[in-house]
Formats: sequence, C-alpha cells, structure tokens
Amino acid sequence: MQILITAKGTLRSLYSDGFPFRDLGPPTITRASHVEPTVNSDWTADLSPVDGPLLGPFELRNDALQAEQLWLEQHWLCPQTRRVPCGEHSRSLPHSFPDGSV
Repeated sequence: MQILITAKGTLRSLYSDGFPFRDLGPPTITRASHVEPTVNSDWTADLSPVDGPLLGPFELRNDALQAEQLWLEQHWLCPQTRRVPCGEHSRSLPHSFPDGSV
C-alpha cells in the first residue's frame, strides 16, 4: 500500500478495507475513477476525477481495474516533483494494440 503525504499534510491512498484509515483521523473518501462497460462490451477506466486519462478499451473488467490501480499508483500517488512515474518499472499495464496483438 502506498500513502502519499502532500505538502499540506493530507494523506492520499487507494482505499483498502484491510487498512485502518480511521486510526489516522477522520477519512474523506472520494472516487478517483469510473470503470464502466462500453457499447461494445469492453471496459474502460475513466480517471478524469483526478485529471487523468481514459484507459482502454479492455476486453476484461479485471484488466481495466488493474490498469486503473496501476495508473493511480504511478501518477496520482507520486510526489509531483518526480520526472518518472513511481513504480514504472515494477508492472506493466494490460494492453492490446489496434490490430488485436498483445
């Protein structure tokens, strides 16, 4: 689990039922994205609530969820001063190319 402490002293993290956020003070929980089906029965991860991109389409919902989490970890949970996204080398996004290859 990653927790970013901002310059203003607030904490930012992806929610997990297994972490006692209330022990750190009253939490404010907000949506960071929307994982939704498309008209073609694919899935996208819309990260516009955190000024992020629209990821996808993905054939599987789980791939969209993984891409959502990875993008949030690499971009939204990183100090703004970093030139390279956090953890860029640790995992790769599930993807497919326009011709259907992976």
